Amino acid sequence: MRTLKEQTDAKIAAGRKAKPDFMKGVDTIIDKAKAFKDGENAAKIGGKAPSFELPDPEGNLVALTSLLDRGPVVVTFYRGDWCPYCNLQLRALQARLDDIHALGATLIAISPQVPDGSLTKNEITEMEFIVLSDQDAKVAEQFGVAWEVPEFLMEHMRVDRNLDLETINNGNRNILPIPATFVLDTNGVVKWSYVNVDYRTRSEPNEIIDALKKLN
Repeated sequence: MRTLKEQTDAKIAAGRKAKPDFMKGVDTIIDKAKAFKDGENAAKIGGKAPSFELPDPEGNLVALTSLLDRGPVVVTFYRGDWCPYCNLQLRALQARLDDIHALGATLIAISPQVPDGSLTKNEITEMEFIVLSDQDAKVAEQFGVAWEVPEFLMEHMRVDRNLDLETINNGNRNILPIPATFVLDTNGVVKWSYVNVDYRTRSEPNEIIDALKKLN
């Protein structure tokens, strides 16, 4: 089975072949974002993660504190079910979910998508981890991973992808999370993290599992 990096690299390569000018534009944006160190204010290893309470697809509120009572928690931020790189990542995590659970941990995935009837029917919410809605990106902001998406990418989403983020995210049209993952111990302390403003790259599930093993 291909690693997540091999899958995302293949997706990037296909994008460069199909839309070279667009991918060059994305490269430029990512380089600028890295130059300004976007994501440098993300929750730090050794620090306490922000507490939060967010709705699941059924509208039920889920509190981080209640999950920590059960064991370690893996928090991953993704852009939405419309993002192909997010789908690759979450499928890869779903494939290793038994290993995550075997280590006593809970996996939660957070995006700005509004929890309504349509959200309950997509592929991601039918996976076996917890999916939560941070539609105003306030929790992403507290974790230091909220990003104001440049207009170049917003235009691509509107024109090429026919995506209306304002509707999808219930009024939030241009703030998305930087794809990021945090491993929290039972005290809510960040023990491992992966934060990268380049939305085309993600952490490997094996890295998350290794971080959980170190907690034990």
